[in-house]
Amino acid sequence: MIRLTNFSIDAPRWDQNTFVGRLKHFFNITDPRTVLVSEHELDRAKALVESCRAGLVPPGTSQEQLFYAKKLYDSAFHPDSGEKMNLIGRMSFQVPGGMAITGFMLQFYRSVPAVVFWQWVNQSFNALVNYTNRNAACPISLTQIGVAYVSATSTALVTAVGLNLYTKRAPPLVARWVPFAAVAAANCVNIPMMRQQELINGIMVTDEKDRELGHSRVAAAKGITQVVVSRIVMAAPGMVLLPILMERLEKLSFMKRIQVLHAPLQVMLAGGFLLFMVPVACSLFPQRCSLALSSLEPELRACIQATHGDCVPYVYFNKGL
Repeated sequence: MIRLTNFSIDAPRWDQNTFVGRLKHFFNITDPRTVLVSEHELDRAKALVESCRAGLVPPGTSQEQLFYAKKLYDSAFHPDSGEKMNLIGRMSFQVPGGMAITGFMLQFYRSVPAVVFWQWVNQSFNALVNYTNRNAACPISLTQIGVAYVSATSTALVTAVGLNLYTKRAPPLVARWVPFAAVAAANCVNIPMMRQQELINGIMVTDEKDRELGHSRVAAAKGITQVVVSRIVMAAPGMVLLPILMERLEKLSFMKRIQVLHAPLQVMLAGGFLLFMVPVACSLFPQRCSLALSSLEPELRACIQATHGDCVPYVYFNKGL
Protein backbone atom coordinates (compact mmCIF):
# COMPACT_ATOMS: atom_id res chain seq x y z
CA MET A 1 0.00 0.00 0.00
CA ILE A 2 1.09 3.57 -0.65
CA ARG A 3 -0.10 6.64 1.23
CA LEU A 4 -2.14 9.29 -0.58
CA THR A 5 -1.69 12.99 -0.05
CA ASN A 6 -3.93 15.86 -1.18
CA PHE A 7 -6.67 13.57 -2.53
CA SER A 8 -10.08 12.92 -0.99
CA ILE A 9 -12.21 10.18 -2.51
CA ASP A 10 -15.35 11.76 -0.99
CA ALA A 11 -14.72 15.25 -2.33
CA PRO A 12 -17.31 15.98 -5.05
CA ARG A 13 -15.84 15.60 -8.51
CA TRP A 14 -18.21 18.33 -9.70
CA ASP A 15 -19.61 21.33 -7.84
CA GLN A 16 -22.76 20.06 -6.07
CA ASN A 17 -23.99 23.59 -5.43
CA THR A 18 -24.85 23.98 -9.12
CA PHE A 19 -27.43 22.10 -11.20
CA VAL A 20 -24.86 21.28 -13.91
CA GLY A 21 -22.46 19.86 -11.33
CA ARG A 22 -25.18 17.70 -9.79
CA LEU A 23 -26.30 16.60 -13.27
CA LYS A 24 -22.81 15.34 -14.11
CA HIS A 25 -22.68 13.53 -10.78
CA PHE A 26 -26.01 11.78 -11.28
CA PHE A 27 -25.32 10.90 -14.92
CA ASN A 28 -22.29 9.16 -13.45
CA ILE A 29 -23.93 7.17 -10.64
CA THR A 30 -27.27 6.41 -12.35
CA ASP A 31 -25.47 4.93 -15.36
CA PRO A 32 -27.58 1.81 -16.12
CA ARG A 33 -24.47 -0.07 -17.22
CA THR A 34 -23.45 -0.36 -13.56
CA VAL A 35 -26.26 -2.85 -12.92
CA LEU A 36 -24.28 -5.35 -15.03
CA VAL A 37 -21.21 -5.09 -12.77
CA SER A 38 -20.62 -8.26 -10.73
CA GLU A 39 -21.04 -8.39 -6.96
CA HIS A 40 -17.36 -9.23 -6.65
CA GLU A 41 -16.33 -6.09 -8.54
CA LEU A 42 -18.67 -3.96 -6.44
CA ASP A 43 -17.11 -5.35 -3.26
CA ARG A 44 -13.63 -4.63 -4.66
CA ALA A 45 -14.73 -1.06 -5.43
CA LYS A 46 -15.99 -0.62 -1.86
CA ALA A 47 -12.72 -1.97 -0.44
CA LEU A 48 -10.72 0.43 -2.62
CA VAL A 49 -12.88 3.39 -1.58
CA GLU A 50 -12.51 2.51 2.10
CA SER A 51 -8.74 2.10 1.68
CA CYS A 52 -8.57 5.47 -0.02
CA ARG A 53 -10.52 7.04 2.84
CA ALA A 54 -7.87 5.66 5.17
CA GLY A 55 -5.24 7.31 2.98
CA LEU A 56 -3.82 4.09 1.53
CA VAL A 57 -4.17 2.59 -1.97
CA PRO A 58 -2.46 -0.30 -3.81
CA PRO A 59 0.69 0.70 -5.75
CA GLY A 60 0.00 1.68 -9.35
CA THR A 61 -3.60 2.75 -8.70
CA SER A 62 -4.50 5.66 -10.98
CA GLN A 63 -6.84 8.52 -10.16
CA GLU A 64 -9.22 7.32 -12.88
CA GLN A 65 -9.40 3.90 -11.21
CA LEU A 66 -10.27 5.62 -7.94
CA PHE A 67 -12.97 7.68 -9.66
CA TYR A 68 -14.43 4.53 -11.25
CA ALA A 69 -14.41 2.70 -7.91
CA LYS A 70 -16.25 5.65 -6.33
CA LYS A 71 -18.78 5.60 -9.20
CA LEU A 72 -19.53 1.92 -8.53
CA TYR A 73 -19.63 2.55 -4.80
CA ASP A 74 -22.09 5.46 -5.12
CA SER A 75 -24.29 3.50 -7.53
CA ALA A 76 -24.62 0.39 -5.34
CA PHE A 77 -24.06 1.34 -1.68
CA HIS A 78 -26.31 3.47 0.53
CA PRO A 79 -24.80 6.91 1.28
CA ASP A 80 -25.81 6.76 4.96
CA SER A 81 -25.22 3.15 6.00
CA GLY A 82 -22.64 2.05 3.43
CA GLU A 83 -24.62 -1.18 2.96
CA LYS A 84 -25.07 -2.67 -0.49
CA MET A 85 -28.52 -1.84 -1.85
CA ASN A 86 -30.69 -4.42 -3.58
CA LEU A 87 -30.33 -4.31 -7.34
CA ILE A 88 -33.91 -3.32 -8.18
CA GLY A 89 -33.94 -0.48 -5.66
CA ARG A 90 -30.83 1.26 -6.99
CA MET A 91 -31.27 4.49 -8.95
CA SER A 92 -29.06 2.94 -11.66
CA PHE A 93 -31.86 0.39 -12.21
CA GLN A 94 -34.45 3.11 -12.83
CA VAL A 95 -33.87 3.08 -16.60
CA PRO A 96 -34.07 -0.70 -17.29
CA GLY A 97 -36.79 -1.25 -14.69
CA GLY A 98 -38.77 1.93 -15.27
CA MET A 99 -38.72 1.75 -19.06
CA ALA A 100 -40.45 -1.63 -19.14
CA ILE A 101 -43.11 -0.67 -16.61
CA THR A 102 -43.73 2.79 -18.10
CA GLY A 103 -43.91 1.43 -21.65
CA PHE A 104 -46.47 -1.21 -20.74
CA MET A 105 -48.54 1.20 -18.61
CA LEU A 106 -48.78 3.54 -21.60
CA GLN A 107 -49.50 0.74 -24.06
CA PHE A 108 -52.18 -1.12 -22.09
CA TYR A 109 -54.24 1.80 -20.83
CA ARG A 110 -57.63 0.79 -22.29
CA SER A 111 -58.32 -2.44 -20.41
CA VAL A 112 -59.22 -2.15 -16.70
CA PRO A 113 -57.53 -5.48 -15.77
CA ALA A 114 -54.35 -4.37 -17.58
CA VAL A 115 -54.48 -0.96 -15.85
CA VAL A 116 -54.83 -2.65 -12.46
CA PHE A 117 -51.98 -5.09 -13.13
CA TRP A 118 -49.43 -2.56 -14.39
CA GLN A 119 -50.25 0.02 -11.71
CA TRP A 120 -49.73 -2.70 -9.10
CA VAL A 121 -46.39 -3.65 -10.68
CA ASN A 122 -45.34 0.01 -10.80
CA GLN A 123 -46.23 0.67 -7.16
CA SER A 124 -44.43 -2.49 -6.06
CA PHE A 125 -41.36 -1.27 -7.92
CA ASN A 126 -41.68 2.24 -6.48
CA ALA A 127 -42.13 0.94 -2.93
CA LEU A 128 -38.90 -1.01 -3.20
CA VAL A 129 -37.03 1.99 -4.66
CA ASN A 130 -38.37 4.33 -1.96
CA TYR A 131 -37.49 1.91 0.83
CA THR A 132 -34.02 1.29 -0.57
CA ASN A 133 -33.25 5.02 -0.85
CA ARG A 134 -34.76 6.11 2.46
CA ASN A 135 -32.74 7.92 5.10
CA ALA A 136 -31.09 4.88 6.72
CA ALA A 137 -30.93 6.55 10.14
CA CYS A 138 -34.73 6.22 10.45
CA PRO A 139 -35.77 2.53 10.66
CA ILE A 140 -39.25 1.52 9.55
CA SER A 141 -41.20 -1.55 10.68
CA LEU A 142 -42.68 -4.20 8.41
CA THR A 143 -46.17 -3.02 9.44
CA GLN A 144 -45.41 0.54 8.37
CA ILE A 145 -43.94 -0.72 5.09
CA GLY A 146 -47.11 -2.74 4.48
CA VAL A 147 -49.41 0.19 5.24
CA ALA A 148 -47.38 2.47 2.95
CA TYR A 149 -47.43 -0.07 0.13
CA VAL A 150 -51.18 -0.76 0.38
CA SER A 151 -52.00 2.95 0.64
CA ALA A 152 -49.93 3.93 -2.40
CA THR A 153 -51.16 1.00 -4.49
CA SER A 154 -54.79 1.74 -3.57
CA THR A 155 -54.34 5.41 -4.47
CA ALA A 156 -52.84 4.51 -7.85
CA LEU A 157 -55.56 1.98 -8.63
CA VAL A 158 -58.45 4.22 -7.59
CA THR A 159 -57.00 7.12 -9.62
CA ALA A 160 -56.21 5.01 -12.69
CA VAL A 161 -59.41 2.97 -12.80
CA GLY A 162 -61.60 5.95 -11.88
CA LEU A 163 -60.09 8.20 -14.54
CA ASN A 164 -60.05 5.34 -17.04
CA LEU A 165 -63.80 4.91 -16.68
CA TYR A 166 -64.36 8.68 -16.61
CA THR A 167 -62.46 9.25 -19.85
CA LYS A 168 -64.20 6.53 -21.90
CA ARG A 169 -65.88 9.21 -23.98
CA ALA A 170 -62.97 11.65 -23.89
CA PRO A 171 -60.47 12.06 -26.75
CA PRO A 172 -58.03 9.12 -26.93
CA LEU A 173 -55.09 11.32 -25.97
CA VAL A 174 -56.72 12.25 -22.65
CA ALA A 175 -57.11 8.57 -21.77
CA ARG A 176 -53.43 8.00 -22.55
CA TRP A 177 -52.51 10.52 -19.81
CA VAL A 178 -54.37 8.60 -17.11
CA PRO A 179 -51.29 6.49 -16.14
CA PHE A 180 -49.31 9.64 -15.39
CA ALA A 181 -52.07 11.03 -13.18
CA ALA A 182 -52.11 7.75 -11.26
CA VAL A 183 -48.32 7.69 -10.90
CA ALA A 184 -48.20 11.31 -9.68
CA ALA A 185 -51.00 10.72 -7.14
CA ALA A 186 -49.36 7.55 -5.85
CA ASN A 187 -45.98 9.25 -5.44
CA CYS A 188 -47.62 11.84 -3.19
CA VAL A 189 -48.72 8.97 -0.92
CA ASN A 190 -46.03 6.32 -1.35
CA ILE A 191 -42.93 8.34 -0.49
CA PRO A 192 -44.25 10.13 2.65
CA MET A 193 -45.80 6.88 3.91
CA MET A 194 -42.65 4.85 3.28
CA ARG A 195 -40.59 7.47 5.11
CA GLN A 196 -43.14 8.25 7.81
CA GLN A 197 -40.66 7.61 10.61
CA GLU A 198 -38.69 10.62 9.42
CA LEU A 199 -41.82 12.78 9.66
CA ILE A 200 -42.68 11.40 13.10
CA ASN A 201 -39.25 11.42 14.74
CA GLY A 202 -37.32 13.78 12.47
CA ILE A 203 -34.00 13.19 10.70
CA MET A 204 -30.55 13.96 11.96
CA VAL A 205 -29.27 17.40 11.00
CA THR A 206 -25.63 18.42 11.21
CA ASP A 207 -23.53 21.54 10.99
CA GLU A 208 -21.25 22.34 8.07
CA LYS A 209 -18.55 20.03 9.49
CA ASP A 210 -21.01 17.08 9.83
CA ARG A 211 -21.28 17.34 13.61
CA GLU A 212 -24.68 16.02 14.70
CA LEU A 213 -27.06 18.60 16.15
CA GLY A 214 -30.37 16.77 16.65
CA HIS A 215 -33.46 15.44 14.85
CA SER A 216 -35.76 17.72 12.88
CA ARG A 217 -39.23 16.98 11.51
CA VAL A 218 -39.13 20.20 9.48
CA ALA A 219 -35.99 18.97 7.69
CA ALA A 220 -37.67 15.61 7.03
CA ALA A 221 -40.71 17.31 5.51
CA LYS A 222 -38.52 19.45 3.25
CA GLY A 223 -36.43 16.49 2.08
CA ILE A 224 -39.44 14.27 1.40
CA THR A 225 -41.25 17.05 -0.49
CA GLN A 226 -38.24 17.53 -2.74
CA VAL A 227 -38.07 13.78 -3.41
CA VAL A 228 -41.78 13.68 -4.34
CA VAL A 229 -41.30 16.57 -6.78
CA SER A 230 -38.22 14.88 -8.27
CA ARG A 231 -40.05 11.60 -8.83
CA ILE A 232 -42.98 13.30 -10.56
CA VAL A 233 -40.61 15.31 -12.78
CA MET A 234 -38.73 12.09 -13.55
CA ALA A 235 -41.88 10.48 -14.95
CA ALA A 236 -43.54 13.53 -16.51
CA PRO A 237 -41.80 13.98 -19.91
CA GLY A 238 -42.07 10.33 -20.91
CA MET A 239 -45.63 9.86 -19.67
CA VAL A 240 -46.90 13.18 -21.07
CA LEU A 241 -44.99 13.56 -24.35
CA LEU A 242 -44.77 9.90 -25.34
CA PRO A 243 -48.58 9.50 -25.59
CA ILE A 244 -48.67 12.50 -27.96
CA LEU A 245 -45.95 10.93 -30.10
CA MET A 246 -47.62 7.50 -30.16
CA GLU A 247 -51.00 9.02 -30.92
CA ARG A 248 -49.54 10.50 -34.11
CA LEU A 249 -47.40 7.52 -35.05
CA GLU A 250 -50.27 5.04 -34.75
CA LYS A 251 -52.18 6.95 -37.45
CA LEU A 252 -49.45 6.22 -40.00
CA SER A 253 -50.15 3.36 -42.40
CA PHE A 254 -46.92 1.44 -41.74
CA MET A 255 -47.54 1.61 -37.97
CA LYS A 256 -50.98 0.08 -38.46
CA ARG A 257 -49.31 -2.91 -40.12
CA ILE A 258 -46.92 -3.56 -37.22
CA GLN A 259 -49.22 -3.25 -34.22
CA VAL A 260 -47.40 -6.10 -32.48
CA LEU A 261 -44.34 -3.82 -32.22
CA HIS A 262 -46.17 -0.90 -30.61
CA ALA A 263 -45.49 -2.09 -27.05
CA PRO A 264 -41.75 -2.75 -27.59
CA LEU A 265 -41.47 0.64 -29.31
CA GLN A 266 -43.08 2.39 -26.34
CA VAL A 267 -40.73 0.56 -23.97
CA MET A 268 -37.67 1.69 -25.93
CA LEU A 269 -38.91 5.29 -26.19
CA ALA A 270 -39.73 5.33 -22.47
CA GLY A 271 -36.16 4.17 -21.83
CA GLY A 272 -34.85 7.05 -23.93
CA PHE A 273 -36.77 9.56 -21.83
CA LEU A 274 -35.71 7.97 -18.53
CA LEU A 275 -32.06 7.80 -19.57
CA PHE A 276 -32.00 11.58 -19.36
CA MET A 277 -34.77 12.29 -16.87
CA VAL A 278 -33.46 10.09 -14.03
CA PRO A 279 -30.26 12.17 -13.59
CA VAL A 280 -32.09 15.43 -14.39
CA ALA A 281 -34.76 14.80 -11.74
CA CYS A 282 -32.20 13.68 -9.15
CA SER A 283 -30.26 16.90 -9.83
CA LEU A 284 -33.11 19.32 -9.17
CA PHE A 285 -32.20 19.65 -5.50
CA PRO A 286 -28.88 19.18 -3.68
CA GLN A 287 -28.44 15.74 -2.12
CA ARG A 288 -26.96 17.40 0.97
CA CYS A 289 -29.92 19.62 1.70
CA SER A 290 -29.63 22.77 3.82
CA LEU A 291 -32.09 24.56 6.05
CA ALA A 292 -31.80 27.89 7.83
CA LEU A 293 -31.59 27.57 11.59
CA SER A 294 -34.51 30.01 11.86
CA SER A 295 -36.73 27.52 10.00
CA LEU A 296 -36.24 24.68 12.50
CA GLU A 297 -38.59 23.69 15.29
CA PRO A 298 -38.33 26.22 18.17
CA GLU A 299 -37.12 23.61 20.68
CA LEU A 300 -34.34 22.29 18.41
CA ARG A 301 -33.33 25.82 17.39
CA ALA A 302 -33.09 26.83 21.05
CA CYS A 303 -31.00 23.76 21.88
CA ILE A 304 -28.56 24.44 19.03
CA GLN A 305 -28.24 28.11 19.97
CA ALA A 306 -27.67 27.24 23.62
CA THR A 307 -24.83 24.89 22.67
CA HIS A 308 -23.27 26.65 19.70
CA GLY A 309 -24.46 30.24 19.93
CA ASP A 310 -24.70 31.95 16.55
CA CYS A 311 -22.03 29.74 14.93
CA VAL A 312 -24.56 27.53 13.11
CA PRO A 313 -26.68 29.64 10.71
CA TYR A 314 -27.61 26.58 8.60
CA VAL A 315 -28.09 22.88 9.26
CA TYR A 316 -27.56 20.07 6.72
CA PHE A 317 -29.08 16.64 6.08
CA ASN A 318 -29.32 13.92 3.44
CA LYS A 319 -32.70 14.25 1.73
CA GLY A 320 -32.64 10.74 0.22
CA LEU A 321 -33.49 9.95 -3.39
